[in-house]
Amino acid sequence: MTDFTHDAQALSWVNAANDLHSDFPLQNLPWARFRTAPSAPWRVGVAIGDQVLDVQAAGVLGTETLAQVMALPAARRRVLRHTLWRGLAHGSAEQGRWARALIAQTNVELGLPCEVGDYTDFYTGIHHARAVGKLLRPDNPLLPNYTWLPVGYHGRASSIVASGTAVQRPWGQTMATSDSAPQLGPTQRLDYELELAAWVGPGNALGTPVPMQHALDHIAGITLLNDWSARDVQSWEYQPLGPFLSKNFATTVSPWLVTLDALEPFRAPHVRPPGDPAPLAYVDSADNRAQGAWDIQLEVWIQTPAMQRAGSLGVCVSQSNWRDAYWSLAQLVAHHTVNGCNLRTGDVLGTGTLSGPGAGQGGCLMELSQGGKQPVQIGPNAQRTFLQDGDTVTLKAYAQRDGARRIGFGSCIGTVLAARAA
Repeated sequence: MTDFTHDAQALSWVNAANDLHSDFPLQNLPWARFRTAPSAPWRVGVAIGDQVLDVQAAGVLGTETLAQVMALPAARRRVLRHTLWRGLAHGSAEQGRWARALIAQTNVELGLPCEVGDYTDFYTGIHHARAVGKLLRPDNPLLPNYTWLPVGYHGRASSIVASGTAVQRPWGQTMATSDSAPQLGPTQRLDYELELAAWVGPGNALGTPVPMQHALDHIAGITLLNDWSARDVQSWEYQPLGPFLSKNFATTVSPWLVTLDALEPFRAPHVRPPGDPAPLAYVDSADNRAQGAWDIQLEVWIQTPAMQRAGSLGVCVSQSNWRDAYWSLAQLVAHHTVNGCNLRTGDVLGTGTLSGPGAGQGGCLMELSQGGKQPVQIGPNAQRTFLQDGDTVTLKAYAQRDGARRIGFGSCIGTVLAARAA
């Protein structure tokens, strides 16, 4: 499924896009909503190097919103990608006109791609599931349904926020093992979760399941997602119905919607461990087994207040890869809709925490600190079991391999603010 837009040797007349370390080369072209002032209307843009191309000012779109672009059939979205690629490629006849539609990314505010309708968070990271399961259920870490269906829950759409939005430490009930009654107060175990978010493009009609062979056509793109979690609140409230106040106070997503077309060179086989049961037919296909995964590197960075004052960008505390997820993106869509559930444009499907199999590859502090028992070294002068006020968490992701240009996702950033006063 690769085409001329994936040519690793192709260059742009936007010089910054030709930097081999750029997240946004000509081969990427992710979408976003942007505005130039708080009172200005949101417009549709595409990242190229360190610039945003205002695609409406360039004449590629009229008055369409990004949600309307996302809702287009996959073939129509691919035509738009081809148009943008040709116009931004070195030697394009559009250079003179389109150059006037460029704005430095430092001069714009980036928002959510669109208003979020619904939010489902899955649990596809088996290494995370096992690690957390061992902390909570040492004798039975992985529940028996895990290998048969993609476990998920419905989250809160209204508290999904754009990267850069500060996160206030939440209040909630906690129950200490030595107490006879719970207490209400600020969480003392605030955590992040390293995830990706798949944004639904075209929806499906109520009562009409999406089969595996068409599942990816319903995904408009991928962003990073930080599912902030209050672990002490979570441990008290989650039985029997799962997370509630421990999760719904904030979920941060990165602004740039990276298309599956841009990620085509990085597809990989989706392989189950030997001995695991084969998935049921509705979540299985030859194509999914052959190339249902993506080789995308993921990173978590933490910047303490002291690091910020010293001008340090922070420390990378863990790395993992989306390819290690137990359930594929196509399987999430097929399972979500098999009962007739109707997905709609702008719905968000979180992957769940994407941890790796090795030491130091945990996608959250709960894993890295063994439930708060082993402090994590954050640079030479700081340790954390859970997040402190003033800490900034940055998620990053990129795909790279020989013969292809590096495709980045930008950053997903959130800074912890102190809890509100009692």
